Amino acid sequence: MEPMDLRTGTGTGTATAAASASAHASGHLSESDAAKQRGLRRMKGVATGLLLAVTAGYALATWAERSGAGAWAGYLAAAFEAGMVGALADWFAVTALFRHPLGLRIPHTAIIPTKKDQLGQSLGDFVGENFLSAQVVRDKLRSAALAHRLGGWLSQPGNADRVTGELASVVRGGLAVLRDTDVQAVMGEAITRRAHAQEISPGLGRLLEKTIADDGHRRLVDLLCAHSRDWLERHRDTVLKAIEDGAPGWTPRFVDRRVGDRVYRELLRFVTEMRDSPGHPARGALDRLLADFARRLQHDPETRAKVESLKGELLDRPEVQEVIASAWAALRAMILTAAEDDRSALRLRARASLLTLGRRLTTDERLGAKLDGWVTDATLHVVTGYRTQITSLITDTVAAWDAPTTSRKIELHIGRDLQFIRLNGTIIGALAGLAIHAATRLLGG
Repeated sequence: MEPMDLRTGTGTGTATAAASASAHASGHLSESDAAKQRGLRRMKGVATGLLLAVTAGYALATWAERSGAGAWAGYLAAAFEAGMVGALADWFAVTALFRHPLGLRIPHTAIIPTKKDQLGQSLGDFVGENFLSAQVVRDKLRSAALAHRLGGWLSQPGNADRVTGELASVVRGGLAVLRDTDVQAVMGEAITRRAHAQEISPGLGRLLEKTIADDGHRRLVDLLCAHSRDWLERHRDTVLKAIEDGAPGWTPRFVDRRVGDRVYRELLRFVTEMRDSPGHPARGALDRLLADFARRLQHDPETRAKVESLKGELLDRPEVQEVIASAWAALRAMILTAAEDDRSALRLRARASLLTLGRRLTTDERLGAKLDGWVTDATLHVVTGYRTQITSLITDTVAAWDAPTTSRKIELHIGRDLQFIRLNGTIIGALAGLAIHAATRLLGG
C-alpha cells in the first residue's frame, strides 16, 4: 500500500496526478479563491498536526504504561487512541466528499466529482422551488414596498438631478451609436410608406368643408384680393406688355395699347370691388367652387384618385425625400443640445416630472399599489415563465465544469470549515475514549 498523505488524502503514487489536477483547477481560480486555498491548506495542516500529536501522545502514553508509570498512563493512552480513531474517521469522511481516500476506489467516495451533475440539478431544483416560487417572490416584493422607497428616493432633488443626468447620458450615447444614414433611411421609408398608405383626400375635404362653414376661408380670400390689387398696381407695365404681346400681329399698336389699358383698368376695378365688397358675386362663386371641391374630395372617386396621384408624385420627388431625410438631422441636433444643457427646457421638465412622480409615489397609495402590482406581475411572469431557464444557469454551469475543477471549487468554499470536523472528531474522540476507559475501570473494579 502506498504511504498516505493525510493532508491531501491521496497516496504518494497519485501525488503527481493530484498535483496536475490541482494545477489545472488553479488555472481557473480567482484571487479570492487563491486566498481560500491558502486558508484551506493552513487548516489542513492544523488538523493533520493534531492527528500527529495524538499519535505521538498515544505512543508515549503506551510506553509509559508498559514501563509501570502508573494508572494515569492508561487513561492517556485510551484518550489518545480514541482521538486517533476519531481523527482518521473524520479525515476519511471529509476526504471522501472530494476524492478517493488513499487513491482507492472505495464505494461511495469522491462523491462530488462523481455526482456533480446530480448535485447541480438538485441545487437548481432547490433554488427554483425555494427561492423562485411565486408565493416567495410575491411576499418578498410586497414586504419591500418598492414604490414607496422609489418615491422617497426620487423626491430628493439630488437624486432627481442624478437620474436626469443619467438619462441624458443614455440619450447621448444612443444617438452616438445610431448611424445617421440608417436612421434617415428608416425615417424616410416609414414616412413615405405611411403617407402612401393613408388617403388624404377625405381628410382634406372635411377640413375644407369645415373651414368654409366657419368662414375661415374669408381671410384668405381677403388677403389674396389685397395682394392681387397691390400687385396689379405695381406691375401695370408688365400687364400691359403681356396683353400687347398676345394681340394679333395685324392690329395697330395704339389699338393694342388702348385695349390693354382698358383690360388692365377692368382687372383693377374687379379686384378692388372684390376686395371691398364681402357680398361680391365672385366671392359667392368662389365659395360655391370651394364647397363643391370639398364635396368632390370626399365623395368623387375621380377627384380623389387625382389627388392621390399628385400626392404620390410629390412624395417621390428627390427634393421632398431630401426634406424628409433632413428632418432627422434637425431632430437629432435639437435632442443633443437639450441633453447636453443641464438648464434646457427638456431636462428641467424631466427633472420636475421625476420630482412630481417621487412625491406622488410616497403620498398616493393607489399609484404606489398600482406600480407595486405591475412590478410584481412582471417579476412573476419572468419567474414562472422562465424559472427553468433561470435554474439552468446553475445546472448548465456545473455540468460544464470538469469533475476535478468542480470538486476543487466546492472544497475551496467549504473545505476550511470541514477541517473543523476533523479537529472536533479528534478532540471528541479523545474525550470519549477517556470517558469509556474511566467507566471501564470503575465498573471493572
